[in-house]
Parts: sequence; C-alpha cells; structure tokens
Amino acid sequence: MDKGRHAIHHGLIGVLIIFFIMSCGASRKVSRVGTSEATDLSGRWNDTDSRLVAEAMIRDILKRPWLDDFSDREDRKPRMIVGTVINRSHEHIAVQTFVKDLERELINSGKVSFVASKSERQEVREERDDQQMEASEETAKRLAQEAAADYMLRGSLNTILDESGDTKVIFYQTNLELIDIESSEKVWIGQKKIKKVVERSSYKY
Repeated sequence: MDKGRHAIHHGLIGVLIIFFIMSCGASRKVSRVGTSEATDLSGRWNDTDSRLVAEAMIRDILKRPWLDDFSDREDRKPRMIVGTVINRSHEHIAVQTFVKDLERELINSGKVSFVASKSERQEVREERDDQQMEASEETAKRLAQEAAADYMLRGSLNTILDESGDTKVIFYQTNLELIDIESSEKVWIGQKKIKKVVERSSYKY
C-alpha cells in the first residue's frame, strides 16, 4: 500500500515538474529594437536584407557611366521609375517593401528625378480631373503636363535552396536592370547575392 502511495506521489511530482517546464517554455518576451538593427530569426529574407540590398544596388547604379552620359547629353537629371520586381523565390517576400527601399535610395541620392508609379499616376490623374471641375481656374493643375520617365528599373528576386539534415543553405540573388525607355537599351545590369546558413538544433524538449 505504501509503495502504491509512493508511486502515485512520485507520479504527481513528475506531472507537476513537466507542467512547470512547459509553462516556462510557453512564456514570451518582447523587446523593442531599432529598425536599422539587423535581426535574423528564421534565415528567410527580411527587412534588413531588403534595406541592405537596395542600398548596395543603388550605390552601384549611380556610379556607372550612364548617369554622366545622360547629364552631359541632356543637361538635366534623368527621370526614373521603378517598374515590376518579380518574386521568383521559394519564399513569400513583400516585394513592395523592397521597391520602396529602392525608391527611397534613388530619391535621397539627389542625383536623379523620380516619377510616380503607374498606379500612383492614375490616382494623380483622377485628382487633376477632379480639380478641373471643382477647383478655381487659378489653382487647378494643368492637364497633360506629366514629366515622362527616361529610365525604368526592373528585376527579380531569386533563391536557390540546399538542405541536408539539420543544415540549410539559402542563396538569394537579386537581379536588376535599368532600361532606356525611348530606345529600350539596357544601360546597367546589377546583381546582389546573399548566402545564409541556417542550422537547426537537434535538441528536443
């Protein structure tokens, strides 16, 4: 009888210990970090990758000969637009965030003028049309006065995945190309590569 009680007692203690461990494991801690601080929890493409790739590629594009050639020929800054960036990777990537990072770097460089995207232009056109009806003649913006883009930046995000056991290697390659809209000539082609090694712990709870 005593042995049975001892077994039940030890069993209850074991259950309580397991419950305590599980409760501790379920706790969550949230910390605020700077938006520019690099964080990489899963190994997947993240905001840090988007920002660093955009910065590196725009630095490269703005130091190439096409920019001086255009400025010398036209005596003004080139007008640019970011076109379609296609996600060809195996991950869900917020491509629009990357596009906005590219736009920010281009605009803030002060070396180019920037033209609104197709969807943004449509919204602006609707506003101009509305002004013709509602605003005074002195303040209404004139129609058909849009500045056309000289160059379009477009490209793709690609990945190669290699996995063996608890180790995974993810290779990211961003391809961008700058196209002269009038002649369809490609004046710049750039690539940025990132390789991440993700090792999963074999420790089991």
